Amino acid sequence: MLEISQQFLPNDGRFGSGPSKVRLSQVEGLCAAPLGTSHRQQPVKTIVGEIRRALCELFELPDGYEVILGNGGASALWDAIPFNLVHSHAQAAVIGEFSGKAARAVERAPWIAVTERVETEPGDVVVNQEKAGIDTYLYAHNETSTGATSPLRRYGASDQALTIVDGTSIAGGIEIDPRAADFYYFSPQKCFGADGGLWFAFASPAAIERIERLCSERWVPDFLNLSMALANSRKDQTLNTPAISTLALMQNQLAWMLEQGGLAAMAKRCKDSSGYLYQWAEKHPLTTPYIKEEKYRSPVVVTIDFAESVDTKAISRTLRDHGIVDIDPYRSLGRNQLRIATFPSIEKSDIEGLVGCLELAIEESA
Repeated sequence: MLEISQQFLPNDGRFGSGPSKVRLSQVEGLCAAPLGTSHRQQPVKTIVGEIRRALCELFELPDGYEVILGNGGASALWDAIPFNLVHSHAQAAVIGEFSGKAARAVERAPWIAVTERVETEPGDVVVNQEKAGIDTYLYAHNETSTGATSPLRRYGASDQALTIVDGTSIAGGIEIDPRAADFYYFSPQKCFGADGGLWFAFASPAAIERIERLCSERWVPDFLNLSMALANSRKDQTLNTPAISTLALMQNQLAWMLEQGGLAAMAKRCKDSSGYLYQWAEKHPLTTPYIKEEKYRSPVVVTIDFAESVDTKAISRTLRDHGIVDIDPYRSLGRNQLRIATFPSIEKSDIEGLVGCLELAIEESA
């Protein structure tokens, strides 16, 4: 079995694309968090209010856009979107597992007349196609399962259609213009270094109008009711009790992001780290970036294919034994590859250490 000297190991070996690395200062900050208290009382409402204000500052939200949050994570939001945001005709761009799940939630809603799919094989990118009669366009800004990034743009503006964008794993790791989407949603356990169980979204005035209108016309379960989520968000709270530790972790991360230079600085951190990995994968004779077109490569989730002679499962086991964790590929892809997160909290020096360890492991495996 390969033994890697401590001097070659990353200082922090967490590179997961699911729950992300949590910085030590975030954990230390939990000691002062109002854990075990009511989320409808001021201590917790203050945290939620600070998160909403920090998100507005970090993303420079336009006038009229609101920060909404709710219980349940992205999976709950996928089920909420057909109730609250799609009128009758939707089009979904599918480029992988998670964008596919979002599309299926709309397709299964019996009150939606038509759901068109614009689909490609995982590893490629396809974009929505504007078409008369579509009232809602949906796509993923970043497909977490493959590490493919779609261009952020609005569709169907002339038809007053809404553009709904899943920014789950990339929000906070790339510079964006929020006006390019009507409903841009994301999770706290990726770039924001928190835990799961909540979702956040930026809603345009048009999205807010659609939410309020459809919720007045349709029965919507309370847990999935975005009008109720909006009303509670305006009070700096959620419908049901949230994980207060998640809120505290995210509050700390947002403060750190702003102190470090805001979204531009976070985007640079991610680009520097991911760029280092992509360059290494292009130069090494036994590896290649999974996403072939450079313009579609994610700055926060890097997927690397390996030659068949390299046993990536063995490499992952070996590195896990040395404290380097969660670099396995997405389970349904079935590829001989590794998937490595380069979220803002991850230091480039640790990416460099990871690459050194990968080279040792490849030499041992091949």
